[in-house]
Amino acid sequence: MKKTGIWAVLGLIGLMAATGAGYWLGMKRAESPEVSAAPAKAERKILYYRNPMGLPDTSPEPKKDDMGMDYIPVYADEAPPAPAANPAQGERKILYYRNPMGLPDTSPVPKQDSMGMDYIPVYADEVAQPGQVSISPDKVQKLGVRTEPAAMRELTRVVRAVGQFQADERRLHTVTAKFEGYIENLHVNATGQPVRRGQALMQVYSPELVSAQEEYLIAWKGRNSLENGTEESLAGVGQLAEGALKRLRNWDISDAQLQRLQREGKVTRTLTLHAPASGVVLEKTAVQGMRFMPGEPLFRIADLSAIWLIADVFEQDLAQVRIGQAVKIGVDAYPGKEFSGKVAYIYPTVAPETRTAKVRVELANPGGLLKPDMYASVQLAAGGQAKVLAVPDSAVLDSGMRQVLLVQRAEGLFEPREVKLGQRGDGYAEVLQGVAEGEMVVVRANFLIDAESNLRAALGGFGESASSGASGHEGH
Repeated sequence: MKKTGIWAVLGLIGLMAATGAGYWLGMKRAESPEVSAAPAKAERKILYYRNPMGLPDTSPEPKKDDMGMDYIPVYADEAPPAPAANPAQGERKILYYRNPMGLPDTSPVPKQDSMGMDYIPVYADEVAQPGQVSISPDKVQKLGVRTEPAAMRELTRVVRAVGQFQADERRLHTVTAKFEGYIENLHVNATGQPVRRGQALMQVYSPELVSAQEEYLIAWKGRNSLENGTEESLAGVGQLAEGALKRLRNWDISDAQLQRLQREGKVTRTLTLHAPASGVVLEKTAVQGMRFMPGEPLFRIADLSAIWLIADVFEQDLAQVRIGQAVKIGVDAYPGKEFSGKVAYIYPTVAPETRTAKVRVELANPGGLLKPDMYASVQLAAGGQAKVLAVPDSAVLDSGMRQVLLVQRAEGLFEPREVKLGQRGDGYAEVLQGVAEGEMVVVRANFLIDAESNLRAALGGFGESASSGASGHEGH
Protein backbone atom coordinates (compact mmCIF):
# COMPACT_ATOMS: atom_id res chain seq x y z
CA MET A 1 0.00 0.00 0.00
CA LYS A 2 2.79 2.30 0.87
CA LYS A 3 4.69 1.49 -2.34
CA THR A 4 1.65 2.16 -4.36
CA GLY A 5 1.33 5.70 -2.80
CA ILE A 6 4.94 6.49 -3.45
CA TRP A 7 4.70 5.63 -7.10
CA ALA A 8 1.59 7.73 -7.40
CA VAL A 9 3.39 10.76 -5.99
CA LEU A 10 6.34 10.24 -8.34
CA GLY A 11 4.03 10.02 -11.33
CA LEU A 12 2.32 13.24 -10.36
CA ILE A 13 5.67 15.01 -10.09
CA GLY A 14 6.74 13.72 -13.52
CA LEU A 15 3.50 14.89 -15.08
CA MET A 16 3.98 18.35 -13.65
CA ALA A 17 7.55 18.45 -14.90
CA ALA A 18 6.47 17.42 -18.39
CA THR A 19 3.75 20.08 -18.39
CA GLY A 20 6.24 22.77 -17.31
CA ALA A 21 8.73 21.73 -19.94
CA GLY A 22 6.09 21.91 -22.61
CA TYR A 23 5.04 25.35 -21.49
CA TRP A 24 8.65 26.55 -21.46
CA LEU A 25 9.27 25.15 -24.93
CA GLY A 26 6.14 26.85 -26.23
CA MET A 27 7.23 30.18 -24.86
CA LYS A 28 10.66 29.84 -26.46
CA ARG A 29 9.07 29.09 -29.81
CA ALA A 30 6.87 32.16 -29.46
CA GLU A 31 9.94 34.29 -28.80
CA SER A 32 11.94 32.80 -31.68
CA PRO A 33 11.27 35.78 -34.14
CA GLU A 34 12.83 38.20 -31.71
CA VAL A 35 15.73 35.89 -31.14
CA SER A 36 16.36 35.61 -34.86
CA ALA A 37 16.18 39.40 -35.18
CA ALA A 38 18.94 39.96 -32.62
CA PRO A 39 21.80 39.06 -34.97
CA ALA A 40 20.37 41.51 -37.55
CA LYS A 41 20.45 44.22 -34.89
CA ALA A 42 24.09 43.43 -34.20
CA GLU A 43 25.07 43.94 -37.89
CA ARG A 44 25.10 47.81 -37.78
CA LYS A 45 26.86 49.59 -40.65
CA ILE A 46 30.21 51.14 -39.71
CA LEU A 47 31.00 54.35 -41.61
CA TYR A 48 34.53 54.95 -40.32
CA TYR A 49 36.69 54.82 -37.21
CA ARG A 50 37.51 57.92 -35.17
CA ASN A 51 40.43 58.71 -32.90
CA PRO A 52 39.83 57.45 -29.33
CA MET A 53 41.22 60.71 -27.89
CA GLY A 54 38.88 62.94 -29.93
CA LEU A 55 41.62 64.20 -32.25
CA PRO A 56 40.63 65.24 -35.81
CA ASP A 57 41.76 61.94 -37.34
CA THR A 58 39.63 59.24 -38.95
CA SER A 59 40.29 55.95 -40.70
CA PRO A 60 38.21 53.86 -43.11
CA GLU A 61 39.34 50.64 -41.35
CA PRO A 62 40.20 49.55 -37.78
CA LYS A 63 43.53 50.81 -36.47
CA LYS A 64 45.32 51.79 -33.26
CA ASP A 65 46.77 55.10 -32.20
CA ASP A 66 50.32 55.69 -30.96
CA MET A 67 49.31 54.56 -27.47
CA GLY A 68 47.84 51.27 -28.69
CA MET A 69 44.22 52.31 -28.17
CA ASP A 70 41.67 51.04 -30.69
CA TYR A 71 39.93 53.58 -32.91
CA ILE A 72 36.21 53.82 -32.09
CA PRO A 73 33.72 52.80 -34.80
CA VAL A 74 31.16 55.35 -35.94
CA TYR A 75 27.92 53.73 -37.11
CA ALA A 76 25.56 54.97 -39.76
CA ASP A 77 22.72 55.35 -37.24
CA GLU A 78 24.95 57.59 -35.09
CA ALA A 79 25.87 60.11 -37.83
CA PRO A 80 23.60 63.10 -38.42
CA PRO A 81 21.39 62.57 -41.47
CA ALA A 82 22.66 64.14 -44.67
CA PRO A 83 20.34 66.65 -46.30
CA ALA A 84 18.29 65.00 -49.00
CA ALA A 85 19.19 66.17 -52.47
CA ASN A 86 16.39 67.45 -54.64
CA PRO A 87 17.46 67.18 -58.27
CA ALA A 88 14.30 68.94 -59.36
CA GLN A 89 15.47 72.10 -57.58
CA GLY A 90 18.98 71.86 -59.04
CA GLU A 91 20.66 71.56 -55.62
CA ARG A 92 24.48 71.74 -55.63
CA LYS A 93 26.37 68.46 -55.44
CA ILE A 94 28.35 67.84 -52.24
CA LEU A 95 31.73 66.19 -52.80
CA TYR A 96 32.90 65.88 -49.18
CA TYR A 97 32.91 67.64 -45.83
CA ARG A 98 35.87 69.59 -44.46
CA ASN A 99 36.93 70.46 -40.95
CA PRO A 100 35.24 73.66 -39.70
CA MET A 101 38.52 74.88 -38.15
CA GLY A 102 40.45 74.54 -41.41
CA LEU A 103 42.41 71.48 -40.26
CA PRO A 104 43.55 68.93 -42.89
CA ASP A 105 40.67 66.55 -42.16
CA THR A 106 37.78 65.61 -44.42
CA SER A 107 34.88 63.21 -44.27
CA PRO A 108 32.75 61.59 -46.97
CA VAL A 109 29.66 62.00 -44.77
CA PRO A 110 28.39 64.70 -42.39
CA LYS A 111 30.07 64.64 -38.97
CA GLN A 112 31.10 66.85 -36.08
CA ASP A 113 34.49 67.64 -34.63
CA SER A 114 35.53 67.13 -31.02
CA MET A 115 33.93 70.46 -30.08
CA GLY A 116 30.58 69.58 -31.62
CA MET A 117 30.94 71.80 -34.67
CA ASP A 118 29.48 70.51 -37.94
CA TYR A 119 31.86 69.79 -40.81
CA ILE A 120 31.38 72.16 -43.76
CA PRO A 121 30.20 70.74 -47.11
CA VAL A 122 32.42 71.24 -50.16
CA TYR A 123 30.41 71.51 -53.37
CA ALA A 124 31.39 70.42 -56.84
CA ASP A 125 31.32 73.99 -58.16
CA GLU A 126 33.86 75.00 -55.50
CA VAL A 127 36.49 72.55 -56.66
CA ALA A 128 39.07 73.73 -59.17
CA GLN A 129 38.13 73.17 -62.79
CA PRO A 130 40.67 73.08 -65.63
CA GLY A 131 42.43 76.45 -65.68
CA GLN A 132 41.61 77.16 -62.04
CA VAL A 133 43.59 76.67 -58.83
CA SER A 134 42.44 75.81 -55.34
CA ILE A 135 43.99 76.62 -51.97
CA SER A 136 42.85 75.36 -48.59
CA PRO A 137 41.41 78.01 -46.24
CA ASP A 138 44.30 77.65 -43.80
CA LYS A 139 46.77 78.16 -46.68
CA VAL A 140 44.90 81.28 -47.77
CA GLN A 141 45.15 82.63 -44.24
CA LYS A 142 48.85 81.83 -43.93
CA LEU A 143 49.66 83.46 -47.26
CA GLY A 144 47.87 86.64 -46.25
CA VAL A 145 45.72 86.65 -49.38
CA ARG A 146 43.47 89.71 -49.61
CA THR A 147 40.87 90.46 -52.27
CA GLU A 148 39.15 93.60 -53.52
CA PRO A 149 36.34 94.04 -56.06
CA ALA A 150 36.92 95.52 -59.50
CA ALA A 151 35.01 98.80 -59.37
CA MET A 152 34.37 102.01 -61.30
CA ARG A 153 36.76 104.76 -60.24
CA GLU A 154 37.92 108.18 -61.38
CA LEU A 155 41.65 107.85 -62.00
CA THR A 156 44.01 110.76 -61.59
CA ARG A 157 47.48 109.91 -62.76
CA VAL A 158 50.39 111.86 -61.33
CA VAL A 159 53.25 112.49 -63.75
CA ARG A 160 56.46 113.00 -61.79
CA ALA A 161 59.58 114.69 -63.07
CA VAL A 162 62.59 116.69 -61.96
CA GLY A 163 63.85 119.99 -63.24
CA GLN A 164 65.91 123.13 -62.74
CA PHE A 165 64.93 126.75 -62.35
CA GLN A 166 66.29 129.31 -64.75
CA ALA A 167 65.69 132.98 -65.43
CA ASP A 168 62.86 133.95 -67.73
CA GLU A 169 64.58 134.50 -71.07
CA ARG A 170 62.20 137.37 -71.82
CA ARG A 171 63.40 139.16 -68.69
CA LEU A 172 67.12 138.88 -69.42
CA HIS A 173 69.14 141.95 -70.42
CA THR A 174 72.76 142.20 -71.53
CA VAL A 175 74.58 145.53 -71.23
CA THR A 176 77.08 146.18 -74.05
CA ALA A 177 78.68 149.19 -75.74
CA LYS A 178 78.62 149.80 -79.50
CA PHE A 179 81.92 151.60 -79.47
CA GLU A 180 85.42 150.97 -78.20
CA GLY A 181 86.30 152.55 -74.87
CA TYR A 182 87.56 152.33 -71.31
CA ILE A 183 85.75 152.00 -67.97
CA GLU A 184 86.69 154.97 -65.82
CA ASN A 185 84.16 154.66 -63.01
CA LEU A 186 82.24 151.46 -62.09
CA HIS A 187 79.09 152.14 -60.04
CA VAL A 188 77.80 148.51 -59.86
CA ASN A 189 80.76 146.36 -58.97
CA ALA A 190 79.36 143.05 -57.63
CA THR A 191 77.55 140.06 -59.11
CA GLY A 192 74.15 139.50 -57.50
CA GLN A 193 73.66 143.19 -56.77
CA PRO A 194 70.08 144.38 -57.37
CA VAL A 195 69.61 147.30 -59.76
CA ARG A 196 66.75 149.53 -60.82
CA ARG A 197 65.77 150.55 -64.32
CA GLY A 198 67.78 153.65 -65.31
CA GLN A 199 70.34 153.23 -62.54
CA ALA A 200 73.90 154.26 -63.49
CA LEU A 201 76.11 151.24 -64.06
CA MET A 202 79.43 152.83 -65.13
CA GLN A 203 81.11 155.81 -66.76
CA VAL A 204 83.17 155.14 -69.89
CA TYR A 205 85.64 157.12 -72.00
CA SER A 206 85.82 156.63 -75.77
CA PRO A 207 87.92 158.65 -78.23
CA GLU A 208 85.35 157.83 -80.92
CA LEU A 209 82.57 159.18 -78.76
CA VAL A 210 84.45 162.41 -78.06
CA SER A 211 85.19 162.84 -81.77
CA ALA A 212 81.55 162.28 -82.70
CA GLN A 213 80.41 164.85 -80.16
CA GLU A 214 82.87 167.41 -81.50
CA GLU A 215 81.67 166.83 -85.08
CA TYR A 216 78.07 167.27 -84.01
CA LEU A 217 78.81 170.49 -82.09
CA ILE A 218 80.70 171.99 -85.03
CA ALA A 219 77.90 171.12 -87.45
CA TRP A 220 75.17 172.27 -85.10
CA LYS A 221 76.95 175.60 -84.38
CA GLY A 222 77.75 176.08 -88.06
CA ARG A 223 74.12 175.64 -89.06
CA ASN A 224 73.07 178.23 -86.52
CA SER A 225 75.73 180.69 -87.72
CA LEU A 226 74.71 180.31 -91.37
CA GLU A 227 71.05 181.15 -90.94
CA ASN A 228 71.37 183.85 -93.65
CA GLY A 229 73.55 181.75 -95.91
CA THR A 230 72.73 180.14 -99.21
CA GLU A 231 70.55 177.10 -99.40
CA GLU A 232 73.44 174.99 -100.57
CA SER A 233 75.62 175.92 -97.60
CA LEU A 234 72.78 175.37 -95.16
CA ALA A 235 72.03 171.98 -96.70
CA GLY A 236 75.66 170.90 -96.45
CA VAL A 237 76.02 171.92 -92.83
CA GLY A 238 72.65 170.35 -92.00
CA GLN A 239 73.65 167.01 -93.52
CA LEU A 240 76.88 167.08 -91.53
CA ALA A 241 75.01 167.78 -88.29
CA GLU A 242 72.39 165.13 -89.06
CA GLY A 243 75.05 162.48 -89.76
CA ALA A 244 76.87 163.23 -86.51
CA LEU A 245 73.57 163.07 -84.61
CA LYS A 246 72.65 159.67 -86.11
CA ARG A 247 76.04 158.29 -85.21
CA LEU A 248 75.57 159.38 -81.58
CA ARG A 249 72.10 157.85 -81.45
CA ASN A 250 73.38 154.63 -82.98
CA TRP A 251 75.75 154.44 -80.03
CA ASP A 252 72.69 154.59 -77.72
CA ILE A 253 73.32 158.17 -76.58
CA SER A 254 70.04 159.23 -74.99
CA ASP A 255 68.04 162.30 -76.00
CA ALA A 256 68.67 163.80 -72.58
CA GLN A 257 72.41 163.58 -73.12
CA LEU A 258 72.10 165.11 -76.60
CA GLN A 259 70.02 167.98 -75.26
CA ARG A 260 72.62 168.62 -72.59
CA LEU A 261 75.30 168.60 -75.29
CA GLN A 262 73.36 171.22 -77.27
CA ARG A 263 72.54 173.25 -74.20
CA GLU A 264 76.05 173.36 -72.74
CA GLY A 265 77.80 173.47 -76.10
CA LYS A 266 80.79 171.47 -74.94
CA VAL A 267 81.97 167.89 -75.32
CA THR A 268 81.44 165.47 -72.45
CA ARG A 269 84.57 163.42 -71.91
CA THR A 270 82.81 160.41 -70.37
CA LEU A 271 79.45 158.78 -71.00
CA THR A 272 77.27 157.07 -68.37
CA LEU A 273 75.71 153.67 -69.22
CA HIS A 274 72.42 152.89 -67.39
CA ALA A 275 70.57 149.69 -66.43
CA PRO A 276 67.97 148.81 -69.10
CA ALA A 277 65.65 147.08 -66.57
CA SER A 278 65.23 146.33 -62.89
CA GLY A 279 66.60 143.03 -61.66
CA VAL A 280 69.68 141.29 -60.34
CA VAL A 281 73.16 141.26 -61.84
CA LEU A 282 73.70 137.63 -62.85
CA GLU A 283 77.03 138.18 -64.60
CA LYS A 284 79.54 141.03 -64.52
CA THR A 285 82.63 141.14 -66.70
CA ALA A 286 83.15 144.89 -66.32
CA VAL A 287 86.19 145.83 -64.23
CA GLN A 288 87.40 149.28 -63.26
CA GLY A 289 89.83 150.64 -65.88
CA MET A 290 89.38 147.83 -68.39
CA ARG A 291 89.22 148.35 -72.12
CA PHE A 292 86.15 147.02 -73.89
CA MET A 293 85.35 146.40 -77.52
CA PRO A 294 82.08 146.97 -79.41
CA GLY A 295 79.50 144.28 -78.54
CA GLU A 296 81.45 142.89 -75.58
CA PRO A 297 79.02 141.87 -72.73
CA LEU A 298 79.67 143.94 -69.62
CA PHE A 299 76.64 143.09 -67.47
CA ARG A 300 73.88 140.45 -67.57
CA ILE A 301 70.79 141.50 -65.64
CA ALA A 302 67.72 139.32 -64.95
CA ASP A 303 64.31 140.19 -63.56
CA LEU A 304 63.58 137.26 -61.18
CA SER A 305 60.11 138.36 -60.05
CA ALA A 306 58.90 135.55 -62.32
CA ILE A 307 60.94 132.47 -63.14
CA TRP A 308 60.97 129.40 -65.36
CA LEU A 309 61.23 125.77 -64.34
CA ILE A 310 62.52 123.44 -67.06
CA ALA A 311 61.29 119.92 -66.23
CA ASP A 312 62.53 116.71 -67.88
CA VAL A 313 59.46 114.55 -68.60
CA PHE A 314 59.87 110.95 -69.75
CA GLU A 315 58.78 110.11 -73.25
CA GLN A 316 56.01 107.72 -72.13
CA ASP A 317 54.44 110.48 -69.99
CA LEU A 318 54.31 113.19 -72.64
CA ALA A 319 50.78 112.29 -73.73
CA GLN A 320 49.54 113.23 -70.24
CA VAL A 321 51.02 116.76 -70.35
CA ARG A 322 48.96 119.69 -71.65
CA ILE A 323 49.53 123.43 -72.06
CA GLY A 324 47.97 125.26 -69.12
CA GLN A 325 48.11 122.19 -66.87
CA ALA A 326 48.55 122.93 -63.15
CA VAL A 327 51.87 121.89 -61.63
CA LYS A 328 52.92 121.31 -58.03
CA ILE A 329 56.57 122.04 -57.26
CA GLY A 330 58.74 121.18 -54.29
CA VAL A 331 62.33 122.14 -53.52
CA ASP A 332 64.76 120.81 -50.94
CA ALA A 333 65.52 124.32 -49.70
CA TYR A 334 61.98 124.72 -48.32
CA PRO A 335 60.74 121.36 -46.97
CA GLY A 336 56.97 121.18 -46.70
CA LYS A 337 56.45 124.31 -48.82
CA GLU A 338 54.67 123.84 -52.12
CA PHE A 339 54.91 126.17 -55.12
CA SER A 340 52.47 126.18 -58.03
CA GLY A 341 52.77 127.04 -61.69
CA LYS A 342 51.39 126.16 -65.11
CA VAL A 343 52.76 124.40 -68.15
CA ALA A 344 53.60 127.11 -70.69
CA TYR A 345 55.44 125.22 -73.41
CA ILE A 346 56.41 121.67 -74.41
CA TYR A 347 59.67 121.66 -76.32
CA PRO A 348 59.55 119.87 -79.70
CA THR A 349 62.52 117.51 -79.26
CA VAL A 350 63.44 114.52 -77.09
CA ALA A 351 66.92 113.99 -75.69
CA PRO A 352 68.21 110.71 -77.20
CA GLU A 353 70.38 109.93 -74.17
CA THR A 354 67.65 110.17 -71.50
CA ARG A 355 64.48 109.81 -73.63
CA THR A 356 63.05 112.90 -71.95
CA ALA A 357 61.50 116.07 -73.32
CA LYS A 358 61.76 119.49 -71.74
CA VAL A 359 58.60 121.10 -70.43
CA ARG A 360 58.61 124.76 -69.43
CA VAL A 361 56.65 125.73 -66.33
CA GLU A 362 56.15 129.41 -65.53
CA LEU A 363 55.52 130.66 -62.00
CA ALA A 364 55.73 133.78 -59.89
CA ASN A 365 58.71 134.21 -57.57
CA PRO A 366 57.71 136.61 -54.78
CA GLY A 367 60.58 137.45 -52.50
CA GLY A 368 63.06 135.79 -54.83
CA LEU A 369 62.88 132.49 -52.92
CA LEU A 370 63.51 130.45 -56.05
CA LYS A 371 66.99 130.76 -57.53
CA PRO A 372 68.27 129.94 -61.00
CA ASP A 373 69.84 126.44 -61.24
CA MET A 374 68.00 125.26 -58.11
CA TYR A 375 66.69 121.66 -58.42
CA ALA A 376 62.98 120.90 -58.02
CA SER A 377 60.57 117.97 -58.04
CA VAL A 378 57.50 118.29 -60.24
CA GLN A 379 54.04 116.71 -60.07
CA LEU A 380 51.52 117.08 -62.88
CA ALA A 381 48.00 115.78 -62.22
CA ALA A 382 46.66 114.08 -65.36
CA GLY A 383 43.41 112.24 -66.03
CA GLY A 384 39.81 112.76 -67.02
CA GLN A 385 36.56 113.12 -65.13
CA ALA A 386 34.98 109.90 -66.48
CA LYS A 387 35.01 106.83 -64.24
CA VAL A 388 36.63 103.64 -65.50
CA LEU A 389 36.73 100.03 -64.32
CA ALA A 390 39.89 99.68 -62.26
CA VAL A 391 41.73 97.34 -59.90
CA PRO A 392 44.65 98.04 -57.53
CA ASP A 393 48.11 98.04 -59.09
CA SER A 394 49.13 95.30 -56.66
CA ALA A 395 46.58 92.95 -58.23
CA VAL A 396 48.32 92.93 -61.61
CA LEU A 397 50.77 90.10 -62.34
CA ASP A 398 52.93 91.35 -65.19
CA SER A 399 55.04 88.68 -66.88
CA GLY A 400 56.37 91.14 -69.44
CA MET A 401 54.39 89.47 -72.21
CA ARG A 402 50.94 89.71 -70.67
CA GLN A 403 49.08 91.00 -67.62
CA VAL A 404 47.07 88.63 -65.45
CA LEU A 405 44.62 89.02 -62.56
CA LEU A 406 43.73 86.25 -60.10
CA VAL A 407 39.93 86.25 -59.85
CA GLN A 408 38.34 84.61 -56.79
CA ARG A 409 35.51 82.33 -57.92
CA ALA A 410 34.73 80.89 -54.48
CA GLU A 411 36.38 80.49 -51.10
CA GLY A 412 39.89 79.18 -51.80
CA LEU A 413 39.17 78.91 -55.55
CA PHE A 414 41.02 81.23 -57.95
CA GLU A 415 41.11 81.66 -61.70
CA PRO A 416 44.08 83.30 -63.49
CA ARG A 417 42.66 85.61 -66.13
CA GLU A 418 44.53 87.56 -68.79
CA VAL A 419 43.47 91.21 -68.99
CA LYS A 420 44.08 94.29 -71.10
CA LEU A 421 45.03 97.38 -69.11
CA GLY A 422 44.69 101.09 -69.83
CA GLN A 423 45.85 104.12 -67.91
CA ARG A 424 47.13 104.04 -64.33
CA GLY A 425 46.77 106.49 -61.47
CA ASP A 426 46.11 106.81 -57.74
CA GLY A 427 47.48 103.29 -57.22
CA TYR A 428 44.94 101.71 -59.60
CA ALA A 429 45.04 100.36 -63.15
CA GLU A 430 42.22 100.66 -65.67
CA VAL A 431 40.93 97.31 -66.96
CA LEU A 432 39.78 97.46 -70.56
CA GLN A 433 39.09 93.76 -70.99
CA GLY A 434 39.15 90.57 -68.88
CA VAL A 435 37.09 91.16 -65.72
CA ALA A 436 33.67 92.53 -64.92
CA GLU A 437 32.62 95.05 -62.32
CA GLY A 438 32.20 93.46 -58.90
CA GLU A 439 34.45 90.45 -59.48
CA MET A 440 36.88 89.86 -56.60
CA VAL A 441 40.57 89.97 -57.50
CA VAL A 442 43.57 89.07 -55.34
CA VAL A 443 45.47 92.21 -54.35
CA ARG A 444 47.97 90.87 -51.83
CA ALA A 445 49.79 87.55 -51.29
CA ASN A 446 53.31 87.03 -49.98
CA PHE A 447 54.19 84.31 -52.44
CA LEU A 448 53.35 86.59 -55.36
CA ILE A 449 55.84 89.16 -54.08
CA ASP A 450 58.58 86.54 -53.96
CA ALA A 451 57.71 85.52 -57.51
CA GLU A 452 58.65 89.06 -58.64
CA SER A 453 55.82 89.18 -61.14
CA ASN A 454 56.85 85.83 -62.64
CA LEU A 455 53.48 84.43 -63.61
CA ARG A 456 54.60 80.87 -64.03
CA ALA A 457 56.23 80.75 -60.60
CA ALA A 458 53.21 82.32 -58.98
CA LEU A 459 50.77 79.88 -60.54
CA GLY A 460 53.15 77.04 -59.72
CA GLY A 461 52.81 77.93 -56.04
CA PHE A 462 49.06 77.84 -56.43
CA GLY A 463 49.25 74.49 -58.17
CA GLU A 464 51.34 72.94 -55.40
CA SER A 465 48.82 74.08 -52.81
CA ALA A 466 45.97 72.64 -54.84
CA SER A 467 47.72 69.30 -55.39
CA SER A 468 48.66 68.96 -51.73
CA GLY A 469 45.06 69.65 -50.76
CA ALA A 470 43.85 66.99 -53.20
CA SER A 471 46.35 64.45 -51.84
CA GLY A 472 45.16 65.05 -48.30
CA HIS A 473 41.57 64.42 -49.35
CA GLU A 474 42.46 61.16 -51.05
CA GLY A 475 44.22 59.96 -47.91
CA HIS A 476 40.99 60.11 -45.98
